[in-house]
Amino acid sequence: MDSDKSPASSILIDNEALENVTHFNYLGANIEADGRITPDIRKRLAIATSKLKSMMNIWKSQSTPLKMRILKSCIFPVATYGCETWTLTKKEVEKIDAFEMKCYRKILRIPWTARRTNQNILQELGMKERQLLKNIKQLKLKYFGHVVRHNNLEKLCLEGAVEGRRGRGRPRRRQTQDISDWLGFSVREASILAQDRDGFRSAVWEATSYKDPP
Repeated sequence: MDSDKSPASSILIDNEALENVTHFNYLGANIEADGRITPDIRKRLAIATSKLKSMMNIWKSQSTPLKMRILKSCIFPVATYGCETWTLTKKEVEKIDAFEMKCYRKILRIPWTARRTNQNILQELGMKERQLLKNIKQLKLKYFGHVVRHNNLEKLCLEGAVEGRRGRGRPRRRQTQDISDWLGFSVREASILAQDRDGFRSAVWEATSYKDPP
């Protein structure tokens, strides 16, 4: 796989050229040559939706607390597999939120024709806000703290810069932008704070905790 914009290079092993691909699957995650994460998010949500539909007998149960525990332990982890490396745009956030509400409607057995708002469904479940995106933020922030506390290849990739000038057009959202936006300060400041595990843990909790509207 090439991530360069120049023509694909050819690698020979025993006089046999390796196939050059634009994407491949690695440990259950989709790797794209252009670095986009949308196909991987769509794949994870599709797999989780399939698992959700395969457990219809469980969702017919009358115990909502039990169904919520099963949802959080068996369905949500499938949807968020590998989310520590995701870069979330507004479009991806909307897809994740929509999937979560689909799960809640399924376990409450609310048909799509019912005129029920998302807020009304959350109130029935005793929830103040959606949880899935919050969980993704916590996992990604914790992984960021783990990476910057060690001198390894992951830290080099995260903090390194590529020489040269970028192409024309609006720059795509970077993974580190999620970190700075969620925590409220620069990535460099976050890296320094991450050296203090307790302090960084408190910052993550503050960034992802529910705040009553003004």
